[in-house]
Amino acid sequence: MGKLTGRVAIVTGGTRGMGSSIAELFAGEGAAVIIGGRDAARGAAVVDRVRARGGKAEFVAGDICAPEVNETLVAAAVESFGGVDILVPNAGRLGLGSVTGTSVESWRETIGTNLDAVFYLLKAGIPKMLERGRGAVVVTGSIAAFKGFPNHAAYCASKGALIAFARQVSADYAPTIRVNVICPGPVDTPLIWDSARAFPDPPSAVADAAAATLLKRLGAPEDIARAALFLASDDSAWITGAVLTVDGGRTVV
Repeated sequence: MGKLTGRVAIVTGGTRGMGSSIAELFAGEGAAVIIGGRDAARGAAVVDRVRARGGKAEFVAGDICAPEVNETLVAAAVESFGGVDILVPNAGRLGLGSVTGTSVESWRETIGTNLDAVFYLLKAGIPKMLERGRGAVVVTGSIAAFKGFPNHAAYCASKGALIAFARQVSADYAPTIRVNVICPGPVDTPLIWDSARAFPDPPSAVADAAAATLLKRLGAPEDIARAALFLASDDSAWITGAVLTVDGGRTVV
């Protein structure tokens, strides 16, 4: 018996990086997983890996900035696996630029992906979790909620807002549904290399980010997946409205 046996999870941004690691670990722990993303080829590859290990997964393509795509994810979970128990809104967008250097379009797209889409998924999914009489929401935040990073105005704003939003939702739906946030530090995913483009020397920026952690390395996607599993499972049964920083000690100094 895995820690998530009999449960159904939805993971957005699930085709690569932290999202695919979360989806694969959850499936390995017994969950049936709906994987959301825009890249059908990458989504199919994740589903194939899950099924090759005996797990259950389906992929739903679409841009989660559209409310109806989130509704489709939830409908797919109900149709394919019978309901929804776990929501992991994980998809993210950087939207690089300072306040004066960020276009209105980029600002709206970043807020749309990082904040609005979380609202859409929870709005669609929470009623189904209430029907089951249980639920866990694990939101992917960022240490950018606590630290200012050069040329990340929209990203920092969206991640800060996520924490306030998640804590508010935890108050509305306790004790049936638990809502928590993971705030990763520098993790070795495509996103950190995209983020590094905000600095004059991207490779040095990534190396400096690793060196700035107390543990002297970048996080691995699996580090975040294990934290997500903890918050999604009964191992964290008395935790809600919490923010778990998983950053190798980056925010300590």
